[in-house]
Amino acid sequence: MKQKIVIKVSMPCERSRTKAMTLAAGANGVISVAIAGEKLEVVGDDVDPVRLASCLRRKVGHADILQVEEVKDKKPSEDPKPPPAPPAPQPVVVHPPPPHWPHCYPGGYHHHHHHHHHPPPPPVVVCDEPSGCHIM
Repeated sequence: MKQKIVIKVSMPCERSRTKAMTLAAGANGVISVAIAGEKLEVVGDDVDPVRLASCLRRKVGHADILQVEEVKDKKPSEDPKPPPAPPAPQPVVVHPPPPHWPHCYPGGYHHHHHHHHHPPPPPVVVCDEPSGCHIM
């Protein structure tokens, strides 16, 4: 886990500041070290803040842990992606029966035209769109 540790260290002179930075930079897992006034800011992976503070107390002077917080990497690749849009409904082609096919006569007699060939009817396309149904 990447974390930021802020330790208040008694650093009255340049030599003590350099020593504190060198000690912090040499600690296991440390990525970066910065000094702001009497505060030593250490960023690293799995750095032991208690161990670091006690090491600074022994080598530099008085040291108090002020803050330990997790640092979250801001990578654009980890942004949640919007869910993919549902696929558009596919048009359904419906072939209506040809007009007057088969011919019906009174009495239930059906006469089929075997010698006349009608051209196939034009397809009817029905789309399920929010704007309503369209017949072409």
